[in-house]
Amino acid sequence: MYCIGFDIGGTKCAVSLGEFKNQEIKLLDRYQVWTKDSPTDTFDELAPVINKWSKKFGAKRVGVACGGPLDSKNGIIISTPNLSRDWHNFEIVTYIKSRFGLNAKLENDANASAIAEWKFGAGKGTKNLVFMTFGSGLGAGLILDGKLYSGTNGNAGEIGHIRLKKDGPVGYNKMGSAEGFCSGNGIKRLAQIRAEERSVSLDSSITTKIIFEKAKQGNEFYLSVVRESAENFAKVISILIDLFNPEAIITGGVFMRNYDLFMEIIEPIVEKEALTDAYKVCKILPAKIGENIGDYAALAIAILGD
Repeated sequence: MYCIGFDIGGTKCAVSLGEFKNQEIKLLDRYQVWTKDSPTDTFDELAPVINKWSKKFGAKRVGVACGGPLDSKNGIIISTPNLSRDWHNFEIVTYIKSRFGLNAKLENDANASAIAEWKFGAGKGTKNLVFMTFGSGLGAGLILDGKLYSGTNGNAGEIGHIRLKKDGPVGYNKMGSAEGFCSGNGIKRLAQIRAEERSVSLDSSITTKIIFEKAKQGNEFYLSVVRESAENFAKVISILIDLFNPEAIITGGVFMRNYDLFMEIIEPIVEKEALTDAYKVCKILPAKIGENIGDYAALAIAILGD
């Protein structure tokens, strides 16, 4: 069975072609464009690839992974903070059906990634896991007792909205939120705030990638920024362990790319903060699927999202 996945992000949108065979998904091809302010403009650039794949491979099932808040039941992107206002209240499932003749299923990107890692990645064989995105934003997908838990109206797991401190970088439209401290965009803003406070000269073109590169080289300022993010992320992990008693907490994005550096800071804090018996049975892991987690997440929803 062939399927198509859409990974909708604040920076880029990717469309992927997958094959589901022998209970595994194989990524066959992908195409990526920069996310436009207008969703229809974005789809205009993706359309030639979508039409080619649906015609050549007969792919009819489509999965769409996007940051929340969403109305997954009705296929509507509500007000994702990392997308422009033109995307808000966009009926994406209806749009895909009318434009391409394809049946689509919309799911929160963290939920979709949780399903992908549970079925095909680091969470394989578990019944209880939490997946966190740690990309442009921070969200969590919950697999509890062998099922996706999405809450009363699909908003469970929005861990990024929790306020950790009164002050700090803004994430998820809230100052001092978990997303403010623990996301790619948040870490960049955190570096800018701390540089201004300490009269440190900061290049205007600074990126999260550069921050981690300099931290690994031993730069004290950038290492302090990473440490502050990691210490706050340890609080988030401890809360999740205490609340859900999972077998695994799996995280992609920035955490996955800098796993060793994060874990050196995080592990002793979580061991101290989380309930001992719950901590002992929980593994803190990087996403196994890797950089293509967004593609596999969308494809997993196409196949398993019913």
